[in-house]
Amino acid sequence: MALIGSGLALWLAALPGGSAAQLPDSIRPDTLDAFPESFLMSEIRVLARQRLTATGGVGAVEMRLDSLASAPVPTLEQALREMPFVRVQSNSRGEAQPRLRGATDRHIAVLFDGVPLTLGWDHRTDLSVIPLTAARSIHLHRGLSSVLHGPNVLGGVVEVDVARGSRPMERPPPATLSMATDETGGLTFGATAGRLVEGGGGQWLLRAGAGFRDRDGTTLPDARAMDAGQRDLLTRDGDVRLNSDRRHLDAFVSTRYQGREGGWASLTASASDMERGVPPETHEAEPRLWRYPDLSRLVAAVSGGTGLRETAWGEGDLEASLGVDAGSFRIEQFGTPRYRDVVGEEEGEARALTLRLLGDHTLAPRADLRAAFTYGDISHTERVRGEPRRDYRQRLWSLGTELEWRFDDLPGWESLGATRLGLGVVVDGADTPESADKAPLGRVWDWGARLGFSSLVGTSTVLLHGGVSRRARFPSLRELYSDALGRFLANPDLEPEVLTGAEVGLTWDLRALDLQVVGFHQVLSDGIVRIAVDTPGGLRRQRVNRDRIRSTGLEIVAAGSVARFNYAGDVTLQSAWQFEEGRPGRTRPEYEPNLTTRLSLSFPVASAATLSAEYRYVGGQYCLNADSGRLEPLDESRSFDLEARRLFRLEGRRVFANVDALLTLANVADRLIYDQCGLPEPGRTLGLQLRLF
Repeated sequence: MALIGSGLALWLAALPGGSAAQLPDSIRPDTLDAFPESFLMSEIRVLARQRLTATGGVGAVEMRLDSLASAPVPTLEQALREMPFVRVQSNSRGEAQPRLRGATDRHIAVLFDGVPLTLGWDHRTDLSVIPLTAARSIHLHRGLSSVLHGPNVLGGVVEVDVARGSRPMERPPPATLSMATDETGGLTFGATAGRLVEGGGGQWLLRAGAGFRDRDGTTLPDARAMDAGQRDLLTRDGDVRLNSDRRHLDAFVSTRYQGREGGWASLTASASDMERGVPPETHEAEPRLWRYPDLSRLVAAVSGGTGLRETAWGEGDLEASLGVDAGSFRIEQFGTPRYRDVVGEEEGEARALTLRLLGDHTLAPRADLRAAFTYGDISHTERVRGEPRRDYRQRLWSLGTELEWRFDDLPGWESLGATRLGLGVVVDGADTPESADKAPLGRVWDWGARLGFSSLVGTSTVLLHGGVSRRARFPSLRELYSDALGRFLANPDLEPEVLTGAEVGLTWDLRALDLQVVGFHQVLSDGIVRIAVDTPGGLRRQRVNRDRIRSTGLEIVAAGSVARFNYAGDVTLQSAWQFEEGRPGRTRPEYEPNLTTRLSLSFPVASAATLSAEYRYVGGQYCLNADSGRLEPLDESRSFDLEARRLFRLEGRRVFANVDALLTLANVADRLIYDQCGLPEPGRTLGLQLRLF
């Protein structure tokens, strides 16, 4: 608390010898795409990209990490919680997972400098263990924007940009130093250094850094609405939530070369090590009583490209990426909430090797062709106390191509302005050559397709865009074979899921308001869901294919300013239903509310400070209760956060010339807000963050 007090004093008074400066824009323009198909919003940047082969007419959101207010050394979980349309939930394993437009965590690809982190043992990744110390920006693509992102991409893509790409390099700050604390005594530290060097016929960008996060636990929400047993599981640690402690260390190095003729190469390596508890669910008679005493990960990517070159047939470029995602974990299962007697233990080692080749070439004055091949080789070793070692392996591959036509200068199309039409097709495959003592999954194939368009209409301030698509996802090794220390029944007979969807949207680029409206409809066939199964040992969960899950909805995002006030907000209206073959009627799928919304407002005050407020609402949902085997309602939730921010500039200094001070108060009303059944979010929390750069 002493650090919070001193930081508050720093925020209230100007530094000696320094001068207050205006806060930087939340998002800085880049040169990725040129107007008229770039739309700059005051809080977020919505990109309806010029090349349909890249986005297929689907809008995207870009976040610069220097605009992130949630943490000075954030994880991907903290970053995505600030992005529009994304809901992040903490599950019963303590993992943070995204949900987007009816798509669940295994339908959304996460790429770290081109390495697909969601091709692995579970075909999803824990957002809370992915440090963004090395990251420069995040791109979020809603829906199926391209068939070239690799296998198992159904409902969206999150791209974390570190070093790869052919964009011009920006000179980094010589050094940055970040720190944060909160009322529980949790501490966060981070440091980075970077240098841009001329030589060897081009430019070299060298960066390195490290981050450290330590907390004894999260704050307790108001638990008066719970019964005595639930409160005991939530509050047994006194001032902090039971078993919610975490210690996380990460470090990275990255090198990038940009040649004067367009060729480029990059190398990125990021390693992390974590120890953490898993807060128990308060709504089950036998919740998980788990801890991860060791959880480590290494992600490395080597990429290179030729840049745009002239050929005998026009212009084209080639790009190749090789990635390694390796990690290990150890789970301890306890008999009581005292977390002293270990009754079960599981160890795992995983490795995913990925290769991606991408080519791009012009076909004619108005046409471009792109193609991509992605291969992933996943290995996993499982050791459960008292049982023999189990080895698993899965291979996935994807070969896709996309063709784009431009109608800008075609006679008769002048009234539509810049118009693009793109068509993509892809073939995906998977097999499991090693499956321990269980039945292997034979070679499986499926196909996908994407038709997208965009067109400037009116006075070139309105972009019309949309598309239709079909894509398949193959079950992961964990879904097929894992029993999660006795909580699940394995099901090696799972079949691939198939998502068919359509969307259409408008984006307005106005002087005082930027607005995007997108309507969508999608059907997930053979959707994999959890059910409760009665066994001689009691109720257990199992993953099975359901006939159909249908989602229809509307997304709205807006940002602008009125007088001195800046605002941004997003709304998702959705109707989602689950239909089971052979049974009449319909049911609500898990964790699909009809309405989610977020609204933020900021305005300058005296002494060059900025005050901000954010309101979030999530409508009622349903979740599976393993004790009863039934879907139960989860009440709607509301949250309200406050922030005060000030940037100081120290004149005459090259290193640490700026100080960014941020005071936050999260969950002001101290509400009991559930991410998931039995797993409430932290209560009211006061925090202070300082960043020197």
